[in-house]
Amino acid sequence: MAMGPDMRSYRSATVAAGAGVLDEGLRAYMLRVYNWMASGLLLTAIVSYAISHTGLINAFYPLVATPGGAMIREPGILAYISIFAPLAFMLVMSFGVNKLSTTQAQALFWAFCGLMGASLTNIFLVYTGQSILTTFFVTAGTFAAMSIYGYTTRTDLTKFGSFLVMGVIGLLIAMVVNIFLHSPAMQFAISAIGVLVFTGLAAYDTQRIKADYVQYGYRFGAGMAAKRSVYDALQLYLNFINLFLFLLQFMGNRRN
Repeated sequence: MAMGPDMRSYRSATVAAGAGVLDEGLRAYMLRVYNWMASGLLLTAIVSYAISHTGLINAFYPLVATPGGAMIREPGILAYISIFAPLAFMLVMSFGVNKLSTTQAQALFWAFCGLMGASLTNIFLVYTGQSILTTFFVTAGTFAAMSIYGYTTRTDLTKFGSFLVMGVIGLLIAMVVNIFLHSPAMQFAISAIGVLVFTGLAAYDTQRIKADYVQYGYRFGAGMAAKRSVYDALQLYLNFINLFLFLLQFMGNRRN
């Protein structure tokens, strides 16, 4: 999540450039961002489904015999690589925003989404396909509603940014702690807070992108806008994925 939106800059540029011209460019830019995000989600879904429903699942989650003789799937080396690799890609994209070319940023985005698909393969091992699909549509509806709100509202959401960042940090700490505690009550609280935080981020980041367009799109031209749209799409993509995963813990039906 980037810094809060500069709404004063947006209003000033609207007056200077002409509301019609700026709004037309903004709509085109937001459409590009959403197209990147949707394409990334589609790639993630395809990779995740393909691995979980073909023989590739054995490379990521091989069958292992338990002491009782039952066969269960345990994460292998490829599974662990797919889980941690997206973090490395995200760091490269974040710190290389001014150094990477547009083509490089786009290639990293596709690679990141593909690896995320591989890392999410295990949800098909834990939850039923029907509940995963239902949760996805609920996530899509919730995200769309909050993103539209963030785009259309006249309320400055900047003041909520620090609370949302603190919420993300708190979630990460709580999730690490619960790895050792294995507390169902704590896991429930983490999931509930996670849904609230990433629902809020969907609106907050949409408004931030809208305001940042003035700086990265109108002021610096099409070249910067093309590259920046990939980074903005990545942020919305991450909000969507996290919201989906937290909702899945409430709505997902576990396999027997």
